[in-house]
Amino acid sequence: MIITAAFLLLQALWIPAKAELAQWLMARAWQRSLEGSTDVRPWPWADTRPVAVLEAPRLGIRQFVLEGASGRNLAFGPATLTEISSPDLILSGHRDTHFNWIRHLQDGDLLRLATRDETRVFRAGYSEVIDSRTQEMSLDPRWARISLVTCYPFDSPTAGGPLRYVVTAIGNPLPDERL
Repeated sequence: MIITAAFLLLQALWIPAKAELAQWLMARAWQRSLEGSTDVRPWPWADTRPVAVLEAPRLGIRQFVLEGASGRNLAFGPATLTEISSPDLILSGHRDTHFNWIRHLQDGDLLRLATRDETRVFRAGYSEVIDSRTQEMSLDPRWARISLVTCYPFDSPTAGGPLRYVVTAIGNPLPDERL
């Protein structure tokens, strides 16, 4: 009975623990890339690399963003669905780990996205639930915005499903605001 309970506890903690360890390893890789190294992978067998840091200051969030939103990459952190340099950017993350916090974003909340080359500032504008079977997210390179996407509902006992929770934030240079 105790062995079974211990096994179930370890199994429940595995994904969150792996996600936290990955963020630590990505921090090291990110620092090396800022120091001039290119194509720095967080661990030797990784098929991705950190390409940005996403911050939501009001919520105390600071996360490394990975290149390419494959299922494998999403287990380790939020990831890009579009090129990180695109003016209209889509990031995806799991609802029960790295993007659990997006449900707490409020209109006007500040988001910062720092790449090796620049820091872009956004303000949360609106959130919506879309059905991926019938609705598509459109990209428009004329827009400076970031869309954060995760599965929905947040507290569903089963993962996946067709519903997505999307927070869209509009680019805002905020020249007079302290960043």
